[in-house]
Amino acid sequence: MSSILVVDDEKSMREFLSIMLEKEEHSVTTAATGETAVNLVQDKVFDLVITDIRMRRADGIEVLEAVKETSPDTPVVMMTAYASAETAVLAMKKGAYDYISKPFNIEDLLLIIKNALDRKKLSDENRYLKSALHNKYGFDHIIGRSPAMLKVFDLIQKVGQSNASVMISGESGTGKELVAKAIHFNGPRRNYPFISINCGAVPESLLESELFGHEKGAFTSADAARAGLMEAAQKGTFFLDEVGEAPLSIQVKLLRVLQEREFTRVGGTEAIPVDIRIVSASNRDLPNAVREKKFREDLFYRLNVIPIRLPALRERKEDIPLLIEHFLDKCNRAHPGKPDVVGVDPEAMSFLEQYPWPGNVRELENVIERAVVLEADRVVHLASLPAEMVHQSEPLSDLIPALDDDPIDLEKTLDQIEKKIIRGALNQTNGIINKAAERLNLSFRSMRYRIQKHKLKDIADLEDK
Repeated sequence: MSSILVVDDEKSMREFLSIMLEKEEHSVTTAATGETAVNLVQDKVFDLVITDIRMRRADGIEVLEAVKETSPDTPVVMMTAYASAETAVLAMKKGAYDYISKPFNIEDLLLIIKNALDRKKLSDENRYLKSALHNKYGFDHIIGRSPAMLKVFDLIQKVGQSNASVMISGESGTGKELVAKAIHFNGPRRNYPFISINCGAVPESLLESELFGHEKGAFTSADAARAGLMEAAQKGTFFLDEVGEAPLSIQVKLLRVLQEREFTRVGGTEAIPVDIRIVSASNRDLPNAVREKKFREDLFYRLNVIPIRLPALRERKEDIPLLIEHFLDKCNRAHPGKPDVVGVDPEAMSFLEQYPWPGNVRELENVIERAVVLEADRVVHLASLPAEMVHQSEPLSDLIPALDDDPIDLEKTLDQIEKKIIRGALNQTNGIINKAAERLNLSFRSMRYRIQKHKLKDIADLEDK
């Protein structure tokens, strides 16, 4: 039900419009003078105002000005029996939504009212969405009060107002995309698109077309021309996630975008200008990749104008209780069918604060959600945490028996130690075998053999090559 204010000094017109609009299931308030209407709009926000232009004691133009001052998004429809082009132009210049002359056709008026209310609803939805985006990606939802995170917040605020390229580094799960969105939504490009691509998740054969688009006939399946993601991000922010995984052929084209602010579609010859801000992220050691000639040095320096390093969760353990509180609230709202879990008991909290968190904040959120779903009590207990996580946290020294008079099974003990190390490497790399193998100086084949030997397939991506 929409709230509508009808302003007219003719009682018959007020009564007619009131009856008509109430039949359409609107809530109607009437005012006999412009002065009364001005007082009403200062006290209440209406969805629509319909006002006569010529009235005693404040005319319709004054009502229009009062509405635009107190509630700029409220549409105002002007009515008059003294139609003139000059009056209509003045009303429209001052922000009137539309203008109708008396006597009017009822169907015409109802159509104007419907369109005006639809516009108001759309305006309200847009404002809500912008507010929701700001709340989601504002500083409130990047949780932390440790010195390391306060430094990150300060950098976000400073760089948000510029157009400089930003490079976000940090381990997987530290929240790099969340920071990229915070930079975008706290800057001058906030009303334009934020578009991202994970350079490691798209095959090299498709990555160029996804980024830059293609012309018809550029390759076998190119039945029509298609704009790429960079064109879609025009005037906004483009986030290159895992940019270290981009092949050298793509790196050359990204360099052109940064230097020339233009690119060419696949199969095309026309240079397309682009006005975007580039934010990139990587969990790789890019300076080392530059030294190994796996990443272009000139591109690295173009991307790394302002570096932001996100600390691993183990480097900011003082933030863990705050993050747990945030995730408990979030998960309780996501699972309304069960009683809220309101806290963590001391034993479980001590464990969570000491755990090394190889998967960082993302892993913590998953653990808390699991606990909220499974916990029968109002607080999280140690028994509600994943058994493999609790077992994994045991120090290696606990697996080594004392060398006393009793014999020990050396092969079994070494197997247990190897299994723990392999599991830890896989957890730190989110199950990516080649990365875990690099950390342990093993070949991919050797790493896969050990995964199968120790039955660790559940945490390893065996398709990874």
